[in-house]
Amino acid sequence: MPKPLLNSCCLCQSTRNGSVISGVLAIILSIITIIVIFTTRVHFKTIVFDFIPNDIVKIILVINLCMTILISLLMIAGVLKRNHYLMVPWVVLGIMIAIGLLISVIYTGVVFFIDGYVLTGVLWLIFGLLCCAILTYCWCVVYSEYANLSEENERGRYNKQPYRR
Repeated sequence: MPKPLLNSCCLCQSTRNGSVISGVLAIILSIITIIVIFTTRVHFKTIVFDFIPNDIVKIILVINLCMTILISLLMIAGVLKRNHYLMVPWVVLGIMIAIGLLISVIYTGVVFFIDGYVLTGVLWLIFGLLCCAILTYCWCVVYSEYANLSEENERGRYNKQPYRR
């Protein structure tokens, strides 16, 4: 049985509200990123497979972002319906994205330093690590709500605490 990491979100909200907010933020950021991908001339490339054409990388990113939107919608539905099984994909995806973001931020910062863009590298590391910390906190909030719902479902029908709105 998973143990909750947090008892509240931002010291004043429940983990339920924090989970819904995290899901909505993930959807909004995914939509904004899809818009940025299609409206700017940024050259995207992968770390390992740097020979893949830019258009293919953009398509892969958009597919991943669409899956993020779908999984976030599932997580929000799971929180609202109090079904922890619908939250599992977001919990798994969230920790994978946090690890991937950390690796990507450090790699890109080091590349900026190697290329001689010291200020850009420092700013990239500061803002990237800040974003990684925020994402990890959001994941902890959602995981805590997942653990609470999982524990509630394990207790059985007659041992549950009454739900208060």
